[in-house]
Amino acid sequence: MSSAPTSIHELMTDIGRRARAASRDMARAETARKDRALLTLAAILRAQRQALQQANGLDVEAARQAGQPPAFIDRLLLGDKVLEQMAASCEQVAALPDPIGEMSELRSRPSGITVGRMRVPLGVFGMIFESRPNVTIEAASLAIKSGNAVILRGGSEAIHSNRALAACVQQALQQAALPADAVQLVPVTERAAVGELITMPRYVDVIIPRGGKGLIERISAEARVPVIKHLDGNCHVYVDSPVDLDMAVAVTDNAKTQRYSPCNAAESLLVAADSAAAFLPRIGEVFAAKGVEMRCCAQSLALLRQLPAAAALLREAREEDWITEYLAPIISIKVVADLEEAIAHINRYGSQHTDTILTTDHRHAMRFLREVDSAAVMVNASTRFSDGFEFGLGAEIGISTDKFHARGPVGLEGLTSRKWVVLGDGQLRH
Repeated sequence: MSSAPTSIHELMTDIGRRARAASRDMARAETARKDRALLTLAAILRAQRQALQQANGLDVEAARQAGQPPAFIDRLLLGDKVLEQMAASCEQVAALPDPIGEMSELRSRPSGITVGRMRVPLGVFGMIFESRPNVTIEAASLAIKSGNAVILRGGSEAIHSNRALAACVQQALQQAALPADAVQLVPVTERAAVGELITMPRYVDVIIPRGGKGLIERISAEARVPVIKHLDGNCHVYVDSPVDLDMAVAVTDNAKTQRYSPCNAAESLLVAADSAAAFLPRIGEVFAAKGVEMRCCAQSLALLRQLPAAAALLREAREEDWITEYLAPIISIKVVADLEEAIAHINRYGSQHTDTILTTDHRHAMRFLREVDSAAVMVNASTRFSDGFEFGLGAEIGISTDKFHARGPVGLEGLTSRKWVVLGDGQLRH
């Protein structure tokens, strides 16, 4: 019987070794068994609601005592609605087709062989995240269905919540006769554990960080394992000309104020000059009523100053406002000449996350879709839809702004790779 690890290095090496062994069992697990684990997990989350919220309460109270802002508390909180959505997402992932073993692009060659590609798990991925304990379940559910193992390292601010949720996951895995080590939570909060996790290519195939810009920049710089990342969610709403003003007001309001803390909330509003006089006073009234600070270019400031209710919330925009992800009731506003200037502004200042155009001109919509260089580009829809659950992925591991196989909301397929397969019946190369 091996002794308990005595250092962070030994602890992480032990976790990595067990994850690698579990990943081999997960890669060959039957779909029915993986789905049983997910459905069992959904039932456990509902049954353990009070215990989970009690553990979460310890983290929430500590955050309040530390003076954390409301947006931080919102990301941390496991309310009834969040827990039910977590359970429902497990059921949705269970209902999705199993991608593992799927063969595609099969084609016969003149030699007589058939060549194609098969979808396979990545193996082991490390998930490093801050404040949002629901990521524990999102990562675990997608890891289970995609036949991977995952090592979870949540932030210290959610340690009680994450431990309780990870225990639910391991219970569900064991009840489905799958290895509990397929989902492991790093039990310590020391930063050194992250340093070990991102430099273990022998045991970890990819790292997925989900948190603040500082965390992701550090991991990208120091990792010896491939990283799927996004640095910012500076999402834009562009109000075109021509446009349905009622729709534009409703969608812009939703994109900004439905929730302030997610990375898919709108942070920048661009308005075509021909629509500005009609649109800006209307959205300004909405934002003023909700206490949204507006950081404006000269043209938008002149139009919005006509609103007495907005006066205390208006600021002159600085250059840094065009690149800032506020995650708060603040939005930058700029009047642009036309569609071309809007696209140029987004491609210069945006974070390649999610951007939307509100327009009644089909040609403008199609040009926006083609030319805006972002992971998700939308027409006449709120940026808040940029989400794995809303896209039908069941859940998401994060939203990637990289340009390799995983881009945008990363669901099951983003946690798989494809290998070439060749089918023959004795062919020899001449």
